[in-house]
Amino acid sequence: MPFTTLEIELTDQIATIWMNRPDLHNAFDEILIAELTAACIALDEDPDIRVVVLAGRGKSFSAGADLNWMKRAANNGLDDNLNDARALAGMLRTLAEMRKPTIARVQGAALGGGMGLAAACDIAVASSKALFATSEVKFGIIPSAISPYVLRAIGARQAYRYFQSAERIDAARAREIGLVHETVEPEQLDAKVQEIVAALLLGGPCAQAAAKELIRAVANQPINHTLVEDTAHRIAHLRATPEAREGIAAFLDKRQANWIGE
Repeated sequence: MPFTTLEIELTDQIATIWMNRPDLHNAFDEILIAELTAACIALDEDPDIRVVVLAGRGKSFSAGADLNWMKRAANNGLDDNLNDARALAGMLRTLAEMRKPTIARVQGAALGGGMGLAAACDIAVASSKALFATSEVKFGIIPSAISPYVLRAIGARQAYRYFQSAERIDAARAREIGLVHETVEPEQLDAKVQEIVAALLLGGPCAQAAAKELIRAVANQPINHTLVEDTAHRIAHLRATPEAREGIAAFLDKRQANWIGE
């Protein structure tokens, strides 16, 4: 699939989506938004891909929205602005709801929408040089499209501070508030990503997709009969699948499951 703002790197069962606008710090406009949406859909449907890594070429992961795109949007009417906002929100949701595990590889600045991209991935690994911010209020706007994913990561209490202050968040602080899972020195970033990828490849792909659905169904819900019954149905259904039978048999036979590559 030809792209102008992305490069897709395929290595065995791993797809790395490289945002490739380094001269613009991988800021996104309507083209990158459309292409990233299409790439996520295509890779999610590819049976040969197990894990998707989102990364950025150059110094920055993503500086968020392209200022020229924002300037054009500011001069458009409500309908055009709404269409742009829906496209961005749709891209983030497509990334966040991929059935396959996703990892954000954050080597530098992840600002505004770039922070949203990192939060929308299942797992985020950051270089110690990475910087984050919800900087939108400095431009007189709000981090609206990214808010469901950033709030999911850092919670409302932290969001009250950073959504209003737009302070820069260094890598150590990002890990402290739950935005990223791991922080490492820059030269160790790829090794840490590969370590997590290797762990993910040991899990059953259908089970991982079901685990993501489980989290979305259970998070922030009251523990009541309906929720408990739902969780019972989910595990009962999965136990009867070929993948679960293979996984249990492999464990008992002391061998690798058939979804694990050589």
